[in-house]
Amino acid sequence: MSEAKNNLKNIIEEEIKKPLEKASIVDIVNNIIIYAYQLRASDIHFQPKESCLLVRFRIDGITHNIFEIAKPLQDEVISRLKIISNLRIDEHFAAQDGRFRFYYEDKKFFDVRISIMPTYYGENAILRLLVSPGALFSLDKLGLSSKDLTKIKRAIKKPYGMILATGPTGSGKTTMLYTILNVLNTEGVHIITIEDPIEYAIEGITQTQVNLQTNLTFSKGLRTILRQDPDIIMVGEIRDQETAEISVNAALTGHLLLSTLHTNDAPSAVIRLIELGIEPYLITSTVNIIIGQRLVRKICDKCKQERSLKDVEIQSLIDLLPTRSKAKFLKVSSVFYGKGCEVCNKTGYIGRTGIYETLVINETIKNLILQKVSSDILKQEAIKAGMSTMIEDGIFKVIDGITTIEEVLRVSHE
Repeated sequence: MSEAKNNLKNIIEEEIKKPLEKASIVDIVNNIIIYAYQLRASDIHFQPKESCLLVRFRIDGITHNIFEIAKPLQDEVISRLKIISNLRIDEHFAAQDGRFRFYYEDKKFFDVRISIMPTYYGENAILRLLVSPGALFSLDKLGLSSKDLTKIKRAIKKPYGMILATGPTGSGKTTMLYTILNVLNTEGVHIITIEDPIEYAIEGITQTQVNLQTNLTFSKGLRTILRQDPDIIMVGEIRDQETAEISVNAALTGHLLLSTLHTNDAPSAVIRLIELGIEPYLITSTVNIIIGQRLVRKICDKCKQERSLKDVEIQSLIDLLPTRSKAKFLKVSSVFYGKGCEVCNKTGYIGRTGIYETLVINETIKNLILQKVSSDILKQEAIKAGMSTMIEDGIFKVIDGITTIEEVLRVSHE
């Protein structure tokens, strides 16, 4: 950890130990946000406990306990967060959502989304730091294998159809869609999105946010978008039958439509669409590609070390790999890990990359979808057709020294 970060941490620790009448609540809140930004945190949790207000940072997908703010300061800190988010400070028993722009270092800024919820020990506040990934809005920077990158580039060149990103919350689906939109965002096309919420503003794209208070849902927003003469549409998530049906119809009528689904892997997305009432023949006619993904932490380059691969690890992983990859993995005798240093805050990891599987809807897959086969059969046939599974892609990244076996298994829940 750099000296500047250490100094800021010390300043915060001194301030949160002061009695209420001497502490600067404004400085505490501002410095905690700056410190979270310096540590590359995506979220800040202000979590009320019986004896303190616990501050936690989510860094590279993992939450860490950072500070314990004295209990007498708790209400003042939450009130300060409400004030800068334009929320009601006199409301303590209802959930509230807001947003504010945080300025730092001579007019630089980023947006922060806030959610406040009443709990047994007081109000819980979660801040999402919407720091634009910038360079990440490039397909070449997402960690895709050359094979998967080629498939996606081919799919997004089609003038119509559906491109779906699948995975749990926090698996990088939104970043994938924003990156594809960034590639497609040229003067000759009209792109409109309906999102919940808008994560990042992209110049040249018309972005709309879901608003339940005005009854602007995904389905109603999508109906309106189709009357706005779009070429490309992005729907933040397909959650219900109505949104699924309108999305499919949009893809059938000459639009390229991008969206996300919450499924464990790419083949399961087909089954999810069928469960939402979409006829199999419509799925085969509209879906161009399904991208299954997870985010894994990358090994810190400053403390990366080599270690021997244990026989038990080899045997357990061999069972998870398709036959074609087993021989390659058996030749591997060592892998890398991060020992932990000041740069990575003793975690051994810094930054994240994706592991992917890309399901292209070819003729064989189309026939299976029409037969309404299970996702397991779809997956087996996709592997035969050359699809790398997420586990397989992850293990290749382990072999290349990008991440660890533990990370790949953690995010894939195997």
